[in-house]
This record gives sequence, C-alpha cells and structure tokens, in this order.
Amino acid sequence: MRAPPQQGRLADGRLHLHDGPIDLIIEAFGETSAVEAAYAAAWRRFTSVLDELCAELPLLRADPSAGSPAPLGPAARRMAAAVAPFRARRFLTPMAAVAGAVAEEVLEAMTNGRRLTRAYVNNGGDVALHLGPGESFSIGMVDRPDCPSLFGRATIRAADRVRGVATSGWRGRSFSLGVADAVTVLATSAALADAAATLIANAVDVPGHPAIERAPACDLDPQSDLGERRVTVAVGRLTPDEIQRALAAGAAEAEHWGGVGLIEAAALRLGERTRLVGADGSFYKFGVRAVLPRNEAKARHAVG
Repeated sequence: MRAPPQQGRLADGRLHLHDGPIDLIIEAFGETSAVEAAYAAAWRRFTSVLDELCAELPLLRADPSAGSPAPLGPAARRMAAAVAPFRARRFLTPMAAVAGAVAEEVLEAMTNGRRLTRAYVNNGGDVALHLGPGESFSIGMVDRPDCPSLFGRATIRAADRVRGVATSGWRGRSFSLGVADAVTVLATSAALADAAATLIANAVDVPGHPAIERAPACDLDPQSDLGERRVTVAVGRLTPDEIQRALAAGAAEAEHWGGVGLIEAAALRLGERTRLVGADGSFYKFGVRAVLPRNEAKARHAVG
C-alpha cells in the first residue's frame, strides 16, 4: 500500500511535496498571505494528482497511433496535448510529458485568482514558471541529471515566451534512446519542454557504436511505454568527432522543433561539449540569455 502524500517546508521556506515517484519543490513570491494561500492550493491539488494518473496509466502508456481514446483527467489531458504535435514525426506516448504536466497542474492551482509576482514548481528538474510583469528567473542548466552540476544559466524574463524548462538524457530518471548526458529545453510550457527534451535527447546518438550498451526497455521495466525499443544503459568512450556528430544529430532535431514553433531553445550536453540551439550561442534570438561558466555547486535546475 502506497504511503499518503506528504508535505513539508525546507529550511529556506520552500514547499516540498512528495507522493510516490512525484517530488516537487515549490516557491512563490509576493505578499505573505498570497504565498501561503498559493501553497495551500498547491497541496490541495497535489493530493489527488497521482491517483488520477494511475487510474489512466494503461491509456497513458499506450501508443496513441493505435486509436486510443482521449484521457479524462486534467493532468492526463495536458500530457496528451503536449505530445500530440510531435507524433507525426516521432513515436511518443503521453508519458513523455508527465513530469512537466504535473508541474503545470500544480502551478495553475497556485496562481488561479492570486497575485504572485513569481512562482515555480520544480518536478525533479522539469519546471513550470509563473512570471509577473517585469519579473525574471535565472535557471541553472545541469550537465548530468543523475549527479547534476551546472554548466550554464538561462535568464528568463516575463516578456519572453518561455514558461517551461525540462531536461532529459540517458542518465536521468526516464529511459532514453540516445547518449546525451543532458538536453535542456526551453518552451512555452513545461509539458511541451518535457516532451521535446525526450525527443532531442533520443536524437543525440552514434548508432551502432560498440561502446554504447543498449537493452530492450521492457527488459528493464516490463511496464515501460517504450516496449521492446532499445534504450541506452551505458556509454563508453566516444572520440571528439563522435561527440560532435551525436550533438549535431540532436541539434538538427532541436532546430526542426524550433522551426515549427514547439520549442524556444535547447542546450545539448555530451561529455564536456555543449551545443546551443535557438540563437547565436547566447539564446538571444528567443529573448533568453545564457552563459556557460565553470561548473558550479551541485543542483537540479537551480531557480533564482
């Protein structure tokens, strides 16, 4: 039997919500009464979201091209809507957007009818953002989701279109078909960013390389929505040229989705190399600014 949902405050005052595989870090800014009301709303919405998703889990794991019915729950509908624009080109189930959709669902509950200057919901590195006029967030980009440190930061301002950030890679919580250490995507919503990061990370690859170990997803998790597709379980040494080729393949995928307006920018990381898509190396094209400093203190999407 699953433990009930839990809530608590971190030492710095941020709200921590946990239920099964969902682990949220939440922070809101504004008048104290509005912040506390937002935290209470986040908790109320959070208590039922996992049960709602579990009730439709077989449907959410199914291949949408098989003619599955539309999901009913609000978070599940967000997931399905987020992956729908990508499916004409790539295989994707609604599960590719689950973390981002949950973050959005909780953030919407927090902000409805409340005056918050800023707020975010961070679901294991997939972040939904709220920005009032003139406000901004500085988002840290991680180089490895399993042992994260920052390889760069992106400043997101209220005037920018970006309201979601997500990271995917073979070292992360979910399976990947590629070899990217981390792909961070900036998009208009967290669910869109989540789905796109999955696809772009899949594309960062050197097919058939003997140093890359793969296994059927169903052998690692019989319930995986990827079925018998071979996912990456280990990556050995790659030459600088192979790394560049893998990043170029991922960049082409990112450029396609940026070209059709589904993402705003992406940062692809493999080894010690980074490829930025969406601008001239600084994300200026999309009104998002990034720098690439030396590694900083460990974090999973530091938000400030």
